Amino acid sequence: MSFLEWLSYFGIPTLIVGAMFTYLVARMKKYKTEQDAIKNGIQALLRAEMIKSYNKYIELGYAPIYARENYKNIYKNYHELGVNGVMDDLYKKFLELPTERRNEHDNS
Repeated sequence: MSFLEWLSYFGIPTLIVGAMFTYLVARMKKYKTEQDAIKNGIQALLRAEMIKSYNKYIELGYAPIYARENYKNIYKNYHELGVNGVMDDLYKKFLELPTERRNEHDNS
């Protein structure tokens, strides 16, 4: 077998495999970029909803049980995305809110 036969025998398949590998690596990088963008978008939406709810119920002075459960669910999902501790502080403060409106005539 001549050198050119060996080169064609091993060279062409190597080029095809190399091209496929390069394509797969590029696709994986693009997929990772897209996944990061989706994750960051979801984090931003959850953070915005938590801040909005926090501000609303702090102003009311209480958070009904349904609002508390919803906040806990949003926080759990936000936290599982691996975010910073800024929202941890808001979460703790939110849970400190009473679940019922205080009676204005009540002395407590």
